[in-house]
Amino acid sequence: MNLWKQPFLWATLLVILVFALIPIVTGSAALREDWLLILLYLVLASSINIIMGYTGYVSFGHIVYFGIGGYVAFFLIQQAGMHLVFATLIGGLVAVLIAVLIGMPVLRLRGAYFALATIGINEAMRNFVANFEPFGGSVGMFFNYEVYTAYGGAKDALWLAYYGMVVVALAVVATSFFVKKSKFGLGLMAIREDQDVAQVLGIDPARHKVTAYAISAFFPALAGALFFFKNGVIEPGPAFLLHRSIEGLVMVMLGGYGTVLGPIVGAFVYERLRSFLITNPTFSSFHLFIAGLLLLLIVLFVTAGVVGWLRQKSPTLRRVLE
Repeated sequence: MNLWKQPFLWATLLVILVFALIPIVTGSAALREDWLLILLYLVLASSINIIMGYTGYVSFGHIVYFGIGGYVAFFLIQQAGMHLVFATLIGGLVAVLIAVLIGMPVLRLRGAYFALATIGINEAMRNFVANFEPFGGSVGMFFNYEVYTAYGGAKDALWLAYYGMVVVALAVVATSFFVKKSKFGLGLMAIREDQDVAQVLGIDPARHKVTAYAISAFFPALAGALFFFKNGVIEPGPAFLLHRSIEGLVMVMLGGYGTVLGPIVGAFVYERLRSFLITNPTFSSFHLFIAGLLLLLIVLFVTAGVVGWLRQKSPTLRRVLE
């Protein structure tokens, strides 16, 4: 079947687009900021799902590509005067190149060794950037407001960053769907179930894993470029914030790993829960604790996540939900 003709893909993209249009139609800056965060989390969760859900490799340090894309694009815009669109794409391509170079040796590891290696990579990159003077060292970089003049001013630039995040979110969902339904995706899932058996069946695990890792690095880098362009400042700490990776894993597990819809549901539910907790005087200091507790409960009692649980309970939903 032609994948473009599958109703699930179009229905999912349409729902995301409709909700993403609400801030644009209303012109509400507050709604724009809320939905930008939801879309950002959607991008991070769906990207992690490509390497974790389809291939079975848990990447705790995947936020490294968010930071790399942000720094490269920020530098190109600030120092070279490059337009946001081109700087963002270059940031994504640089992240892909680094992911390939890192992935070739690191993806030979399995299980906890790979997970620990990804944490080490993120910390190493954060420390490298903090001591790399062209990127501003530990202070980071910031925009002069004149940078936004080329985009019609700061107000229009904020909306441009939002439009970009909408496009990236739609693209990562479509990519996740195509990967899952393709022959390549079947190879990844075979590796997830048993890498040695997959290799006997003629699948090249090294090539498949590195390709999936590179794809999963591209979209967080784009999101990082747009996010820090909007903020007007980038620093090593926020760019390589490890707990944001952990939040991405929570979202994937909450919604349902190995599904297209799961990370979308997980991102929406988690961001709404997070927003409630951090704005509540009683729970504002405990939102990371609650995130960890939520992950523990999911692993213990609902391992398939919300979407996976629905698929298990209903044969009809199993045919409809991906």
